[in-house]
Amino acid sequence: MGKAEKTRQFIIEKAAPIFNKKGVAGTSISDILKATRLAKGGVYGNFSSKEEIVMEVFDYIAEEEKLNLRQVTATANTSAGKFEALFEYYTRFPAEQKIAGGCPMLNFGVEADDTNPGLKKKVSELVLYYQSRIAKMVQYGKEHGEFKKDWDERKFAIRMFTMLEGAILVSSVLGHNKQMLVVLEALREEIRHHSL
Repeated sequence: MGKAEKTRQFIIEKAAPIFNKKGVAGTSISDILKATRLAKGGVYGNFSSKEEIVMEVFDYIAEEEKLNLRQVTATANTSAGKFEALFEYYTRFPAEQKIAGGCPMLNFGVEADDTNPGLKKKVSELVLYYQSRIAKMVQYGKEHGEFKKDWDERKFAIRMFTMLEGAILVSSVLGHNKQMLVVLEALREEIRHHSL
């Protein structure tokens, strides 16, 4: 990686938690300058606009989120174990988050509605990635005799993802995780119902 690429990556990594916490509209170039301790020319010498930074930051966050999901589930050998590892992670969310500021899909998704189609597409892709990972975990469990064959993994993936995202939002607003714990227990119950 050359010097220019290292500088770009440095800016992205420093800007990521700021955008994730303050939002796209709430983050200014001066916030990025303060975090990176670079002059304006140092930032604009690497990025043509704040919009370009936002898109690169989201790509970086998305890859970090995917890596985190894989790491959380990697320690378990069964699908049921992988689900339990995820549930334990969400019990402690956001304390173990790699990039501070809460759930990036919620944070960026709210601002990406119809005002930023490029960002909306990126957030949509990350949502679908999470749902596909959940569905694959169910499918793997069905193939290996853990879960009943008639369990619809696509519907469960949508339900699980949506319930977790809703619980993250409510937990964030209320400042505690009681709703998250209820959601996790409901998901555990559904998994038990479909287990062999």
